[in-house]
Amino acid sequence: MSGPASASMTEQEARLLFERCGAILSGHFLLSSGRHSDRYVEKARVLERPDVAMALAREIASWYPAVDAVVAPAVGAVALGFAVALAAGARSLFAEREEGVMRLRRGFVLAPGERALVVEDVVTTGGSAREVFDLVAGSGAHPLGVAALIDRSSQPLGFPLRAILRVEASTWPPESCPLCRARVPIQSPGSRHLGGPVGAGSEGQAEPSSRS
Repeated sequence: MSGPASASMTEQEARLLFERCGAILSGHFLLSSGRHSDRYVEKARVLERPDVAMALAREIASWYPAVDAVVAPAVGAVALGFAVALAAGARSLFAEREEGVMRLRRGFVLAPGERALVVEDVVTTGGSAREVFDLVAGSGAHPLGVAALIDRSSQPLGFPLRAILRVEASTWPPESCPLCRARVPIQSPGSRHLGGPVGAGSEGQAEPSSRS
């Protein structure tokens, strides 16, 4: 295992990078947690560029010494997890949801005492990241924490989180969303919402994702 590459990126530099890539959007969005928001981060716009993805991955890898394995929740964080593992000289694993529970499949195994970092793309409620963090701890490995591109959280998460960028945004449950009341058309851009735009106030047309 080789050590992480040295990196240093300020939050202002990170924000400019996301904005240049067109990744920070304003409007009316259905999040993968099922909540509605006035801002959305389309992380695919930065991850589609390998040079940008690797710059972000090197920054994340530089935060944690001696990472043995990186574990990402499928599917949205798999590419980022791989990039961070490459930058850290670590193994790349991902957890998948099976019968409603996050599990390591495909022969992936964490050894007792192995230093494992959970990598997520965007954290809002932290549900999937928390599941994977608990999965790592339950395996006997040593969970180093959760690293993410974007922290959108507004409540205590129950795990240590460090993110490239903090994005402040308003979120609401569908039944009290002011944008729905104003009949603003809603978009559902996440990987679990592949049915296209959802009409204002009709969140039932897209199944809320279990990822968050």
